Amino acid sequence: MTHNKLQGSRQGGFTLIETMIAIAIMSIGICTLLAAFGTAVATTQNAQENLIARQKALQAMESIYTARNTQQITFSQIGNIASGGIFTNAATQLLAAGPDGLVNTADDLPFAASGPCAAGPECVVMPGPDGILGTADDVAMSLGNFKRQIQINSVLEADGVTIDPNLKQIVVTVTYITPISNTPHTYTVDALISAFR
Repeated sequence: MTHNKLQGSRQGGFTLIETMIAIAIMSIGICTLLAAFGTAVATTQNAQENLIARQKALQAMESIYTARNTQQITFSQIGNIASGGIFTNAATQLLAAGPDGLVNTADDLPFAASGPCAAGPECVVMPGPDGILGTADDVAMSLGNFKRQIQINSVLEADGVTIDPNLKQIVVTVTYITPISNTPHTYTVDALISAFR
């Protein structure tokens, strides 16, 4: 009689090992979810900085075309200082255009302090917590981690040996380092410019 009572009282449930395996699987899932969230935040930050880099490269390119079209500078001045032009040879911070009205030339100046921006490299004013630009809670984003280089290269004619004197290649490169991951990023725009409008 006692033998039958023991068999009938067996209860079902989770063992300690099954519970530990379930906790481990849930932990892996939560860690994966947190990593995906971190990646999404970093991607959003990079998207904003990529947009700024693109804009600063295109602005520099457009200013060169405009200066040529308005005859503010001659075609021979479109070159790096090392080759007799007016554009700096190396990458420089994003400073204000000097008296010549062109960026990345020897007469560039630090920006003056205005609003939430401090004096120095260019900064971008972003809307603050209220989401409205132009209010007292606006936030300044310094572009001190951005550098721009304008390279002017000769272009060869069809024979591959003779330099075409009426054509030059402009390469504008904007580099920046993301503050979160400390990773360098580059955005490049290149185009040809001719002596003729």
